[in-house]
Amino acid sequence: MESTTLAEIAEAADVPPGNVYYYFKTRDELVRAVIDSRVHQVDTLLASLDSRSTPQARLKGLAHAWADSAEQAAAHGCPIGSLCSELNKGSGGLDRDAAALFSTLLDWAEAQFREMGLSRPRDLAIALISGIQGAALLANTFRDPRILTKEARRLERWVDSLV
Repeated sequence: MESTTLAEIAEAADVPPGNVYYYFKTRDELVRAVIDSRVHQVDTLLASLDSRSTPQARLKGLAHAWADSAEQAAAHGCPIGSLCSELNKGSGGLDRDAAALFSTLLDWAEAQFREMGLSRPRDLAIALISGIQGAALLANTFRDPRILTKEARRLERWVDSLV
């Protein structure tokens, strides 16, 4: 991805290169816009989950949100996981910016587990996000959204079992 040009991106998106160059002067500016868009999506999701009354309901809502996107994940991979994976292949700092997406998710999940009064909330947050991400990767690999849907349901039951 690091060697991809704006012209190649425009061609793949089937838009005139001038349209891309009008908004983005460099590939990194375009990638920054993608990261910012993902940050906004994550923040919006977590804000909507924060309206739920219990940390268990919030955590289960997170798993359910991924299950709702199982078709997309099976076809294209997790938008967050795929972005981070691609950016980790290069240098330039965008990889660390994208990693902040996972930091946000982990910090949020950790706070939910802590509110539940559980020990080692960071480890539990890592287990939750790892389960979702692993299932998204497998769903994409096998083009089978049921893998992600089943894992999300299992994670919901796991959260219930921790109480």
